[in-house]
Amino acid sequence: MHPIKARSVPGIILLLAVASSLLGSNVLAQSERGPRSQPDTQMGLYAPDQHPLYDGQFKIRGGRIYQAGTLNDPSPWDHMDDDASNLRAVEGEIIIDVNEITNAGTFRASLELPEGRFEVVLDRVHEFSPCQDGGIAAYLFEHGNSGCGDSNWPKSLLYVAGWGYGHATLNGVRRYDEYEIHFMVTQGMRDRRTLKVMSQATPGEAGWVNPAAQQLDFYIRSPARNEANHPQREVFDHFFAMEVTWQ
Repeated sequence: MHPIKARSVPGIILLLAVASSLLGSNVLAQSERGPRSQPDTQMGLYAPDQHPLYDGQFKIRGGRIYQAGTLNDPSPWDHMDDDASNLRAVEGEIIIDVNEITNAGTFRASLELPEGRFEVVLDRVHEFSPCQDGGIAAYLFEHGNSGCGDSNWPKSLLYVAGWGYGHATLNGVRRYDEYEIHFMVTQGMRDRRTLKVMSQATPGEAGWVNPAAQQLDFYIRSPARNEANHPQREVFDHFFAMEVTWQ
């Protein structure tokens, strides 16, 4: 046996073992479910911080706004209103001006409701779970079976989302204080015409959303719970905008 070939056999075995290990790790990594990785995807998406020009600043305005239910619905109520049976259009605007890198910025909704002028302000950013990436997160999968967030909404790519604590006033009078706030700009979860959330009719990993559309949802919810309501909070005021403008 040639001495060089004899010495090469262990090296080849080692290389094959390393290659197999790396391949196995890669397959495992691709199958792991997380805010930036989902099974069965057919394309990759670079994370924002992989782009040299990424500044983290999101300036977005929401218009054509709807409210699920009212401010004074008697319990039990459904303020998700996926079937769009209890929605009302409201005047006003939703303004997002946040920086995902620094986890800072402003969120404000100024709305004209039948009850009066309703204003919601995010006072401080707060991370409630690790996938929220400090409280302001960009380009992540959330909801549905993503493993991030609850399953009240279908899984969607969130372009930007924020979490924290804030307050709301009605006609200038403080109505809520230190309530949880969440906003998110997502792929289209509601039908453009009927405004119904599109239910998952067939199984699959891809969220039951329309990637050709966008919407902006936000809610303000009380710390106190009420199991009779959906979602199960004493207060859960939910608004969404069907027109999303990036600046």
